[in-house]
Amino acid sequence: MRMSTVALVGRPNVGKSTIFNRLVGKRISIIDDTPGVTRDRIYGDVEYKNFKFHLIDTGGIDVTDDVFNDEIKIQAAIAIDEADIVVFIVDGMAELNQNDYVVRDMLKKSGKDVIVAVNKIDNTKREDNVYNFYELGFEKVIGVSGEHNIGIGVLLDEITSLLKPIDDIQYDDNIIKFSIIGRPNVGKSSLVNALLNEEKAIVSDIAGTTRDAVDTPFRYEGKDFVAIDTAGIRKSGKIYENIEKYSVIRSMKAIERSDVCVLVINAEEGIKAHDKHIAGYALEAGKAMVIVVNKWDTVSDKNDIASYTKLIRNEFQFITYVPVVFLSALTKKRIHTLMPEIIRVYENARKEVKTSVLNDVIRDAVLLNQPPSYKGKRLKIYFASQTGIQPPKFTFNVNSKGLVHFSYERYLENKIRENFDFEGTPMVLQFKSKGEN
Repeated sequence: MRMSTVALVGRPNVGKSTIFNRLVGKRISIIDDTPGVTRDRIYGDVEYKNFKFHLIDTGGIDVTDDVFNDEIKIQAAIAIDEADIVVFIVDGMAELNQNDYVVRDMLKKSGKDVIVAVNKIDNTKREDNVYNFYELGFEKVIGVSGEHNIGIGVLLDEITSLLKPIDDIQYDDNIIKFSIIGRPNVGKSSLVNALLNEEKAIVSDIAGTTRDAVDTPFRYEGKDFVAIDTAGIRKSGKIYENIEKYSVIRSMKAIERSDVCVLVINAEEGIKAHDKHIAGYALEAGKAMVIVVNKWDTVSDKNDIASYTKLIRNEFQFITYVPVVFLSALTKKRIHTLMPEIIRVYENARKEVKTSVLNDVIRDAVLLNQPPSYKGKRLKIYFASQTGIQPPKFTFNVNSKGLVHFSYERYLENKIRENFDFEGTPMVLQFKSKGEN
């Protein structure tokens, strides 16, 4: 079952970003403080009580003649189209204006569930201002203050009251699900087609579809797979193909349903910042990954794989453990190299290490390189064990987790990777102080 999507819309300067940050909050993720990840704060996941949903922020909608504003309107329209629920944010200290009514009209046409959040209601004197916004014609109108964290809980209660279970295709646990993610026009659909036309692949007669992607079940060397093509269903009009923000929304939904994410890069265009954004979301979701450099047939020096790999390692410093495959979906050259890598990183993400062997490795690592001391105290590691898979998670019992320096945590991760093949999968290291549950 996929997560619902909530979009924040409104005109400029009403406080959308502040409310976005309040809703998303400070999440502890596996890429916090990881160098090289450009964090795009327009997308995030919200966890509240027993609910979890995607949140999209949009640019402020302005009806001036500025061309840039036309693009923002299109992006907002896409966000509204993809969303299950829309939070329409207005300024509680200002009168309604033309931009508010433009947003209102877009939302009325969409037929989506809408909550009006009247922002900047940060004292009792302003509470009566909320009533002015019933004029927009929506039933749910709530006063909030993003800056002062007032009414955010009420807003979350209203959002979650509208969330409905979204039926999605359910697959057995032994079926490997991989998504093809990446910017528009990098050859995602062509890659899926090339994989399915491989001699070893047997496509099922019935291919299921979801709203967000096309799922194709198939068998490869006796194993069951589902290829999730995020470019599979086109919305009307080319604008959807060309706006990169749309590709991220779609990619996020596919990432969530995958065991493995295949990030496709266009060899002709090289590596773009947006490629890193999408990779960052797959990493944050804890998914195993393979990078595919597609359109390798267009590169003049086909033997220059080593230098291109080096370029990828420099650009994607936060996922240096991810294997890179070079191929051409169009000519099917080297297409046979991809499926074995998908299988390998999937198995690595599910790998479990014996506790005794793990502790031998950690003990040797500490002897080789003692943790640095801090204010006369030094980190002591008593015991380590693997406590999870997909991604592999390792828990360290220590004297004080406050003594764990980021660089030493990275050192321990590298030592685990040196001794066990975890290529392609992220890893979580958790530290527990003595006596902590």
